[in-house]
Amino acid sequence: MSAVHFASYSDARARLKDLLDAAERGRTATVRRDKVTAAVVDGERLRHFLSCVCPSRAQVVAEGGGWSVFIPGLPVAADGATFDAAIDEMIDALREYAEDWQDHLLDAPNHKDNWGLVQLVELSTDEQLREWLVGTTS
Repeated sequence: MSAVHFASYSDARARLKDLLDAAERGRTATVRRDKVTAAVVDGERLRHFLSCVCPSRAQVVAEGGGWSVFIPGLPVAADGATFDAAIDEMIDALREYAEDWQDHLLDAPNHKDNWGLVQLVELSTDEQLREWLVGTTS
């Protein structure tokens, strides 16, 4: 099987197994609806790709007897009494940001380009986000 492209939702629905099988194998899989083409991708493949091309750039600073974590350019930061607690709080803050982005920030000019980050957060487990934040992504 090579790439699969469906010209309509009806065509894709009739051959949904082929569409999902192609996505799972990493093949190009698209569905056209009106003037928009949607790509169907395996979630883990997308998560891994995003974690590789979007390094966290998280900065962790020891201050005032605790730890602070922030990502330059993002409105997300966290504090904790220990390094691990600060990272845990950052994971929670990233999840809250992703929820807010999905709810109302996706069209805001200063947030719309964070689509990749939101996809990464939504597709990752807490452990995967921890690895991404501290630079041990595999």
